Amino acid sequence: MSDTLLTKLDSGVLTLTFNRPEKKNAFTHAMYEAATRALKDAEGNVDVRAVLLTGAGNVFTAGNDIGDFMEHPPAGEDSAVFRFLRALVDADKPILAAVDGPAVGIGTTMLLHCDYVVASERARFHMPFVQLGLCAEGASSLLIPRTAGFALASELLLFGEPFDAATALRAGLINKVVPDASLQQVATERAATLASRPAEAVRVTKRLIREPLRAQIRETLAREGGEFIQRLQSTEAQEAFMSFMSRGRK
Repeated sequence: MSDTLLTKLDSGVLTLTFNRPEKKNAFTHAMYEAATRALKDAEGNVDVRAVLLTGAGNVFTAGNDIGDFMEHPPAGEDSAVFRFLRALVDADKPILAAVDGPAVGIGTTMLLHCDYVVASERARFHMPFVQLGLCAEGASSLLIPRTAGFALASELLLFGEPFDAATALRAGLINKVVPDASLQQVATERAATLASRPAEAVRVTKRLIREPLRAQIRETLAREGGEFIQRLQSTEAQEAFMSFMSRGRK
């Protein structure tokens, strides 16, 4: 598929590995395109029974590669990042994630659309949208208050400070916290278990769980996306991004 997105199909489990460890697996435009294609192809492949998202080098993903993001900013609903999010939302097959190390920005919000998430004890989550002059994305403004309650959701999204795996568990973002060394084994076993279940029964059950909110999630994605694009053009965001880039050059 791509050097920066590795794919492996084994016993019904398609593992998608974000593979830019030298950049903490930060997403580029090309990675979003590759991940979207992989998710859509998985939906039509009878050999794929479950999808497992993971990252190389003890990192899930640092979110967007800021330099690449500034070169390819989202300009509408057909932008690569929004198509990736919709592919997650629309998936009928179960999606799991193994989170190790940093999960920043969309690295955290994409978990809202997974069906089972296991994290290592050293996993760290971060949604720094406000610090960057931006706003919530990934339908996080809808879903995190539902899973975490308004108080914790407001804390995580408005302050935008990093939080640990125990807090992510309390917020309903993940299912389980395991020792660092056990992460891949547990995630692989959970994915294999789902892949071994009757495929249609799994899909129908996921649909029954997810479908009641899908229309509202799609509407929220569109609303957040419109605000996000406007925020990208704001003075606040431009100053925040320039500050971030200048720190990175030091």
